[in-house]
Amino acid sequence: MSAIAQSSPIAALRASAHARRKLVNLIALSLSLAAMAFGLVWLIWILVETFILGIGGISWATFTESTPAPNSEGGGLANAIVGSAIMVTLATLLGTPIGIFAGIYLAEYGQRGWLGNVTRFINDILLSAPSIVIGLFIYATVVARVRSFSGFAGVLALALIVIPVVVRTTENMLRLIPNALREATFALGAPKWIVIHRVTLKAARAGVVTGVLLALARIAGGTAPLLFTALSNQFFSLDMSEPMANLPVTIFKFALSPFKNWQDLAWAGVFLITLGVLALNILARVLFRKKV
Repeated sequence: MSAIAQSSPIAALRASAHARRKLVNLIALSLSLAAMAFGLVWLIWILVETFILGIGGISWATFTESTPAPNSEGGGLANAIVGSAIMVTLATLLGTPIGIFAGIYLAEYGQRGWLGNVTRFINDILLSAPSIVIGLFIYATVVARVRSFSGFAGVLALALIVIPVVVRTTENMLRLIPNALREATFALGAPKWIVIHRVTLKAARAGVVTGVLLALARIAGGTAPLLFTALSNQFFSLDMSEPMANLPVTIFKFALSPFKNWQDLAWAGVFLITLGVLALNILARVLFRKKV
């Protein structure tokens, strides 16, 4: 009888603690779902508005004609599309290898050394720096010295945005690889560069590619860096040493204009950037869904 009497309060305390944990879990889950729903509402709203307003400005001329003069009919975004594609591609090709190699160094070699700590600190500063600051830096160091806006300056500004994103993502993904996997490869007599190339980097490939796509998405719509570097060009030009048309600056200029044709083309540009970034993310997930 005494054992039953003693176990009854303990059972009551356990039941009370269990009920309290369930209540806390329910509250946390409800708040999380509410926050997710709040974010999804705005995201879906933005996507729907972008699709409705952007699809109206899409036509064959959008991809074949250059930007029109003020208060004129017709025209397209061919020069801006080509200019953005060139600069974003070159910036990604320039910044991605640097970011991946720096991320490998930080994850595999520089975990305790002073150089690794300094590199990580500088990378964090670059990662949090506003893009307009990077644009002003390239303007002061490149554009002001050569006294000309250019596509090359735009590529440098965009590459400086790509590098810290790729560095951080590569380092984090490599650190998630278990050390047991490295030790097993070392036990087979493989040198460290083989371990990194054939094992750790291969295992983290999906995460590294995701980081590159995040960087690409960030620079695809970046207006501020290009305002101070590539500027814009109303005409079709492939000369990287001269001002080059690009979608972000064209959208910025056209969206603020009072001309209906320019506003429609601005929404068309927003729609194309959104669709392009979405397509790249879907493609990457399809290609690497079995390699995570």
